[in-house]
Amino acid sequence: MLDPCVLGFVRESLPPAPARVLEVGAGDGELAAALASAGYDVVAIDPASTTDTVRAVPLHELSEPAGSFDAAVAVVSMHHVEPLRRSCRLLAEVVRPGGKLVLDEIDVERFDESAARWWLEHRPTPEEHEHEPPTPEAAVAFLRHHMHHLDAIEDALVEGFELGPIARGPYLYRWELGPEFRAPEEALIAAGRLPAVGVRLVGTRRPGPA
Repeated sequence: MLDPCVLGFVRESLPPAPARVLEVGAGDGELAAALASAGYDVVAIDPASTTDTVRAVPLHELSEPAGSFDAAVAVVSMHHVEPLRRSCRLLAEVVRPGGKLVLDEIDVERFDESAARWWLEHRPTPEEHEHEPPTPEAAVAFLRHHMHHLDAIEDALVEGFELGPIARGPYLYRWELGPEFRAPEEALIAAGRLPAVGVRLVGTRRPGPA
């Protein structure tokens, strides 16, 4: 289910419709469909796509003219993009100078054992997750090993984009838990009992060639 807060963040960060928008890691296309309904011209890609509305192509193999997008959106997807630096270079190439990059991510370096423990305690029944790490320590190690860290993502993007300030907030409630867990997560973050592992930032495509 598309989180209304995510949609709100993306909409307020994008240029006005009918801007042409590239969504990277679009999944089943929910966000792309919502943006299209709002009047945006959306191209959605995801290498694992099995739907007709999302192109099954990795970012580094995307064939689009240089500067042909007014903005790009990546919601919890850049940490999986491979090869990262080459893909970010292509991303900068297809977004026009002055265009926007809207990024929503998880900071895996802030995902510590307290965050993993809280998530494991509230996730669906273990029988549904036989192949996932069974302990907080294993969960932390798994994510940090299999996902790009935020500083690596920023380092790959900064060559082509001027990145704005990072806004941190909740994320764990979006990971198979549900919207009813957002307020408890926010309260624990405010009390200093959970790290804010959610990250949002908006970048601007630098002038000149990528």
